[in-house]
Amino acid sequence: MADSQSNARLRADAGAPRSGVIHVRTRLTADFTVVANALAQRRGSAVTVGVAVYILSLPSGSPVTIAALCAHFTEGEILISRALRELEAAGYLERRRERTPTGQIRTRTYFYDVPGGTPEPDPDGPPDPPRPSERPVADETPAEEPSVALTEADPQAISVLASLRHVDPRLVLSGREAVRLAPAVTAWLAAGVTPAQITRTLTTGLPDRFLTRPAGLLAFRLRETPLPAPPPPEPVARPAVPPLQTCDGCDRAFRAPAPGHCRDCRSARTGLPAAA
Repeated sequence: MADSQSNARLRADAGAPRSGVIHVRTRLTADFTVVANALAQRRGSAVTVGVAVYILSLPSGSPVTIAALCAHFTEGEILISRALRELEAAGYLERRRERTPTGQIRTRTYFYDVPGGTPEPDPDGPPDPPRPSERPVADETPAEEPSVALTEADPQAISVLASLRHVDPRLVLSGREAVRLAPAVTAWLAAGVTPAQITRTLTTGLPDRFLTRPAGLLAFRLRETPLPAPPPPEPVARPAVPPLQTCDGCDRAFRAPAPGHCRDCRSARTGLPAAA
């Protein structure tokens, strides 16, 4: 007896989509990285997503400087540095100044699986342990300058930063964050930008929801907004030059506000020697 034939599709194909990608999944038990969809499907630069996924795949302590990333990717320094700035602004990447047990100030880089913040570690003690979703990356070049106390910071810059919360209640800064942002505000003030203009620049067009701490967002705006050109120097007023006159005695030309005699003729008429 002949075998029965059927034109019906196999049951395995019943759930396959009619168009678009079809995933062929492999269950991985080692050498894989978990990436949140919010990052993997992030709109914008593919370089930014690629750099983020690469950093997530690295073990803690791996170097993630621009030079190290450029040695891995074919993109140049400009695209890599732009990707790092975008990740920092979005809250995935954070640079902290921490004090080592030996008392040395060092800048460390933290990368977050999901954007979010934790209180910065106390510079007078050991660093706080990172959250489970937070990955500390390699130490960078130690900072040469010590931390600045709030009383030593520019009081006008601190006043500008403290007033931001009156415009947007979300812009509440700790004393340490204000000290860290104060030098950039001082540079703006020295360039001739008024406190009102700085406040307007830092508070206009803020997103409805912050993906990072307010200090990180303000630091990004202070760093990326170009400073205005300094005003041109005021012209120095030059003294008026008296017009030329013709001496009534010797017809020699001399400068004086009104006609008359030159210096030599005036000396001869008065009997005094002419001044040198």
